Amino acid sequence: MRKKIVAGNWKMNMEYTAGVSLFSEVINMVRDEVRGDQEVVVCPPSIFLHSLGVLAAQQQNVNIGGQNCHQKESGAYTGEISAAMIKSVAAEYVILGHSERRQYFGETNELLAEKTNVSLKAGLKPIFCIGETLEERNSGAHFDIISAQLAEGVFHLDAESFANVVLAYEPVWAIGTGVTASPEQAQEIHAFIRKQIEERYGDAVAANTTILYGGSCNPKNAPELFAQADIDGGLIGGASLKSRDFTDIVKVFNS
Repeated sequence: MRKKIVAGNWKMNMEYTAGVSLFSEVINMVRDEVRGDQEVVVCPPSIFLHSLGVLAAQQQNVNIGGQNCHQKESGAYTGEISAAMIKSVAAEYVILGHSERRQYFGETNELLAEKTNVSLKAGLKPIFCIGETLEERNSGAHFDIISAQLAEGVFHLDAESFANVVLAYEPVWAIGTGVTASPEQAQEIHAFIRKQIEERYGDAVAANTTILYGGSCNPKNAPELFAQADIDGGLIGGASLKSRDFTDIVKVFNS
């Protein structure tokens, strides 16, 4: 059975003291309330990673991850963070290709393929984001966009390497807007993604690949979204900044 994951993406929010406090609340709530084998991941700003990693090691019930990394292993890239640096503070995951990185920083599928390679080499599990804009969906190009993002971003990997990749479908038109893809819309795309994996790697790999939904997921809509056959959890934005909301989303998998 493929892994169920709920990952929180804090983005560029909070200062240090508030971040440590929030993470402490999350790990304590997860310890007390979460039942089942779902995995919980928190991806804070990189400057918090070490401190949160220390707290995570004490409880061992929440993993941490980076929000981005550079495409090179090391070098004269002032201000950047390498995959090895993220791994060195006990992180397990790194988010790659988030729609905000693609939109605001011009990240291409080719660049993200390099980041995927360097992340896997460092021992991190990429949470690789794919998804279409409202214009692309309205024009009927969304399937083609997602196919290209997969083909150019991660399908160069062999099956063994791809098994360490988590995919996250982000309807870009639903991120931070309060609009959520309907469960049927989300399931349609998740099933399409799994079919693409099947055609590239075969049935077994497709069946074992975790595909998350990311797009204004909250405690109210998570149960219906997570009940869909091909949705294996969520990449949570705004709701991950509230310990109660985030934990309640994780608890959807309790039953």
